[in-house]
Amino acid sequence: MTTFDDKLEPVLGKKSADALESGLGLRTVGDLLRHYPRRYDERGQLTEIKGLELGEHVTVQARVKSARQRRMKSRSGELLEAVITDGSSDLHLVFFGRGSRKVERELLPGREAMFAGKVGMFNGKLQLAHPDYQVLEGDEDAAAFAGAFIPVYPAAQGIQSWHVANCVEQVLAVWDGVTVDPLPDDLRRERGLVPLEKALRDIHRPDGWAAITVAQQRLKWDEAMAVQLALAQRRQSSSARPAPACPPRPGLVRDAFDARLPFELTAGQREVGEQIAADLSGEHPMNRLLQGEVGSGKTMVALRAMLQVVDAGRQAAMLAPTEVLAAQHARSLAELLGDLGQAGELGGAEHATRVALLTGSMGAAARKRALLEIMTGEAGIVVGTHALIQDKVEFADLGLVVVDEQHRFGVEQRAALSARSGGSTPHVLVMTATPIPRTVAMTVYGDLEVSALRELPRGRSPISTSVVPVAEKPAWLDRAWQRIHEEVRKGHQVYVVCPRIGDGEDAEEPPKEDGSDRRPPLAVVDVANRLAEGPLRGLRIDVLHGRMAPDDKDAVMRAFAANEVQVLVATTVVEVGVNVPNATVMVIMDADRFGVSQLHQLRGRVGRGSAPGLCLLVTEMPDGTPTMARLRAVESTLDGFELAQLDLELRREGDILGAAQSGTRSGLKMLSLLRDEDVIAEARVVAQRVVEGDPDLSGHPGLASLVAGLLDDERAEYLEKA
Repeated sequence: MTTFDDKLEPVLGKKSADALESGLGLRTVGDLLRHYPRRYDERGQLTEIKGLELGEHVTVQARVKSARQRRMKSRSGELLEAVITDGSSDLHLVFFGRGSRKVERELLPGREAMFAGKVGMFNGKLQLAHPDYQVLEGDEDAAAFAGAFIPVYPAAQGIQSWHVANCVEQVLAVWDGVTVDPLPDDLRRERGLVPLEKALRDIHRPDGWAAITVAQQRLKWDEAMAVQLALAQRRQSSSARPAPACPPRPGLVRDAFDARLPFELTAGQREVGEQIAADLSGEHPMNRLLQGEVGSGKTMVALRAMLQVVDAGRQAAMLAPTEVLAAQHARSLAELLGDLGQAGELGGAEHATRVALLTGSMGAAARKRALLEIMTGEAGIVVGTHALIQDKVEFADLGLVVVDEQHRFGVEQRAALSARSGGSTPHVLVMTATPIPRTVAMTVYGDLEVSALRELPRGRSPISTSVVPVAEKPAWLDRAWQRIHEEVRKGHQVYVVCPRIGDGEDAEEPPKEDGSDRRPPLAVVDVANRLAEGPLRGLRIDVLHGRMAPDDKDAVMRAFAANEVQVLVATTVVEVGVNVPNATVMVIMDADRFGVSQLHQLRGRVGRGSAPGLCLLVTEMPDGTPTMARLRAVESTLDGFELAQLDLELRREGDILGAAQSGTRSGLKMLSLLRDEDVIAEARVVAQRVVEGDPDLSGHPGLASLVAGLLDDERAEYLEKA
């Protein structure tokens, strides 16, 4: 009898079982049966090549167009160059060594085959270097791939899609099926869902597209119910935990601050402020996401919320992702507050507080003073980096945690800071300019309340964005450097952002002949030297990156803010919060190596003054690739909400039940945030009803097993902290 919990080795043998575990993390029969095909190819239907992504491990079905042997130029030996096609686009292959002769005999023009490998680039063209392949021909192959349908599985180095398909075939032949269906009969009848065993057999070995659709719908419900039950249990338990009630108190710091504001709050700022004020007044923990465009005034909303907490006699902590940003936040908050932030000082206002800064690299004396102010409660507002979550930091009474740019600060860190609060659960306000996939996912799954600021304050200048495709139009890069000279002559300043720090020893390498590796990402140190000696000679250039000493970083930023530095070559340390209104141009080198959200954040560093901003996305990517499509999308819109949706489509939801912020390592194999909002919403209603009547699911053992199957101990702990 073979069950879900059985190990794979007795069924498949040690070699295949080890390959599945090491390559894909699949250990049991259930793991393998829950490893669903990512798509289905019909016999004779070729995979669309133009949708392939550089660096992705892919499996494609294509037709051989040509194959020819030649001598290698740079070393002895031969290689085989082949071209495969889907009928409209071509993909290049390269094979090395003595085995290439055998490949030439098998990959005859006109033959169809499955090819698997990592997409690289050579001479500006996408390529698979020495891919695995399996020629498709004859009835034997048709039987192996379930007749007309070829399931294509997520694969990894060392175990290809067709190997996974063979393993699934062996397991299904001996699997005894499901003894107890985890979904209650009445729920399945009500929703028209097929039994789990039928869904699993049909998803791997379908007899038509209708069977695939019906199986997918059932498996989506399993995952939606598991997540919604877990979240419903979490909501019920968190509602029982007290939070520090912080109702507004008239006549204190916040009222004094509002009275001296030199401008009027936008309608959005007032509306969101009222929502947050109501949340802070309650005894249940606020868990709110504040999303808004760069420059929409999120920091002002957060400061007013922190002052409400201070007026209630408690403390607020603001977490920033970098020391540069933490120091800038502390300075700007102190400047905004003026004498209202000078409690205990000569000239301080009657109802005043203090702003303390705590970072990991502070000197001993400054750190000791900050820790004392935090512990005694003298500092009502505490700004810092991850140093705030170290064990030595003790808050007198933490009422609110503000997290700036969630995608740069992890769930574990936020949970650790909450644990510093001394028993009660502090309110949490998360701010972001572009919601990241996991944040959007958790929102739809019912975990966060959402507020949005869509208006921009008066005075913001427009930003234009252009892609600079250097592989096809190298003269455009020369023009970019000319534009920088023009802007500097007007008295303006420029950012040049690179994906890597570098320090000279890993200078750019030429591409390998096999095209399997791209050159290393461009580095700050190398690019700064080349610009100073070349196209930007004569301009005042400096560098900024995370490995610099804090005092050096601060000195560079102050010099840039004072226009003593005209061109700042930096890493993404300038991504969030850095505010230099005189900077008008942002050049992003190797822009294809950044995500959509990062590009949008970086772009927001310019156009912050009266002069319009310009963002140049420099890339060597060829047109027609998904990466270039992503850059074109950033070029075409300044709407961060639209880009967040695009980011979600490109990066998937991430593992909403684990630490992965994005990508393919998802605990949810079938459910899609983009396509299945209706299933998620319906499952939430059902789960809430079940948990209200049976909080620990003791009366629903099938549903309890569903949650346990999706939530291992690590994920359950993560969800509790999220």
